[in-house]
Amino acid sequence: MKKLFKLALSGIMATSLVACSSSSDTKGSTATTSATSDMSVAMITDSGEITDKSFNQTTYEASKEWSEKNGAEFKYYKPSADNNDARVQAIETAIAEGHNVIVMPGYLFAGAVVECAKEYSDVKFIALDCSEGDLLEAGVTAANEQYDYNPDNWDFDKYVDISNVYCAIYQEELAGYMAGYAAVKLGYKKLGFLGGMAVPAVMRYGYGYVQGADAAAEELGEKDVEVKYVYGGKFSEDPAIKATMDTWYADGTEVVFGCGGRVYISAAEAAKTAGGKMIGVDVDQSESINADYGADMTVTSAMKGLAVTVTNALDDIKEGNWDKLAGKIDNLGLVSGDDPEANYVQLPEETTQFEDGKFTVDDYKALVKDMYDGKIKVSNDTSASEPTAKNIKIDFQGTILA
Repeated sequence: MKKLFKLALSGIMATSLVACSSSSDTKGSTATTSATSDMSVAMITDSGEITDKSFNQTTYEASKEWSEKNGAEFKYYKPSADNNDARVQAIETAIAEGHNVIVMPGYLFAGAVVECAKEYSDVKFIALDCSEGDLLEAGVTAANEQYDYNPDNWDFDKYVDISNVYCAIYQEELAGYMAGYAAVKLGYKKLGFLGGMAVPAVMRYGYGYVQGADAAAEELGEKDVEVKYVYGGKFSEDPAIKATMDTWYADGTEVVFGCGGRVYISAAEAAKTAGGKMIGVDVDQSESINADYGADMTVTSAMKGLAVTVTNALDDIKEGNWDKLAGKIDNLGLVSGDDPEANYVQLPEETTQFEDGKFTVDDYKALVKDMYDGKIKVSNDTSASEPTAKNIKIDFQGTILA
């Protein structure tokens, strides 16, 4: 796992400039046409772009890189609109064009999974961030029934067939906790969290971030740590979101965790003007943020193993091990207490701005060890409409583009 994670991340860094110049039309682009295997891989974007330097781009680059290395045909497809019908249409187009492995990043694909998986039983689907709750709600809704958000009240198999689907979700609350803890330990007292939208994965990042900051403040005996917390209302940059970020930085906010597709750009642009700092999400965003907005702007990044998940799943399909994945919903988090880089959630050791006497690599490793051993418990409960804390002040500001 450790080697795969490093290779996946290095591949993303090496191909980012290529991806940024790629076409983003509905039909997508072919990466290789001389397949030597029976696999033909298609990646479908959600509401984002393959140049978002986050969720979509990471998934795209991992799928493309694997296909090129293994002689499989590859093509990405961008739905014509941000709705379920368009996503289904993109998937059906990919299948009609001969693709038999479909990679889909994001909870927005839950409805498409429910509709397409049972229709195309000979196709293998890889769905990232589609949880049981997402799929169940989509299935119940498709059956024209009213979903009451309590999975215990429903028979999952009655509404959803994932016998040819592999789903991976992540314990984002753990990565968020690490980032919030590190920020306060490094001396930042005025923190911000900008989420794209109030969806479970983003909320887990944010609520974990608050928990980590709260724990570090308690350990340090700090009484004046505060977190401004808001959702942008979309997964892309927007003038109204940037205006809020300008206000935050002008009011003393030191570092903002920008979480959700391209929404981080609104915070990074404001940080550039104000001389502020950023925390990246999903992948190590330090190179792109620092290059585009200012040297040493990125304090750390709360990462999850998107690329390695895709790589591992495609490897299993190639090696004939699909049976061990099909029908599963894996909840990926910590798999090692001794090797942080082996985990599906982590901070980047090479680019986090560690500092002697405050928060070092060894401190980070000790933190991960305590989390793995259960000495530190992080809640993944997002049922409350806003985060809470015991030792720090939270300024919850709702949603900007409500």
